[in-house]
Formats: sequence, structure tokens, C-alpha cells
Amino acid sequence: MRFNELKAQIGDVSQRMLTVTLRSLEEDGLVQRQVYAEVPPRVEYQLTALGKSLLQRMIDLAEWANMYKAEIVKARQKYSEN
Repeated sequence: MRFNELKAQIGDVSQRMLTVTLRSLEEDGLVQRQVYAEVPPRVEYQLTALGKSLLQRMIDLAEWANMYKAEIVKARQKYSEN
């Protein structure tokens, strides 16, 4: 995906924060950045094999959080009362 496509899909994220995050993910080997020598320059990002292996675990975590959202909210409320 191109940078602006990512930004649009993510939603409320600053350009700077997305840039910093993409660089960090690239440094960790989770994202690959491809620069095309065009005018204007085109840059695309894609998940590496390592990134794809993490993606499924992140999906599992999100599904777990959605499944237990009500219990998590109750626990937070109970904690705030103390």
C-alpha cells in the first residue's frame, strides 16, 4: 500500500506518527518499503513474512478483546471505584 492509502485506512493518525511507526516496523523486519524511481517518487509498503506471521496473532488478540470487552469495562469500573 502507498503511504496515503495506509493513512486513510487507519484514520485518525498524524503523518509524523505514521512515518515513525512505519520506520520502526521496517527496522523490526515486519514491513518492507519499496521506493520506485518515478516522478513524483512512489513508495509502497508491504508486510514481510515475519509481519504476516504477527498479523494473525494481532487479529486473534483483537477478537479476544472484543469477546471480553464487557468484562474488561466492568473490571476498569470496579478498579476506578477503589
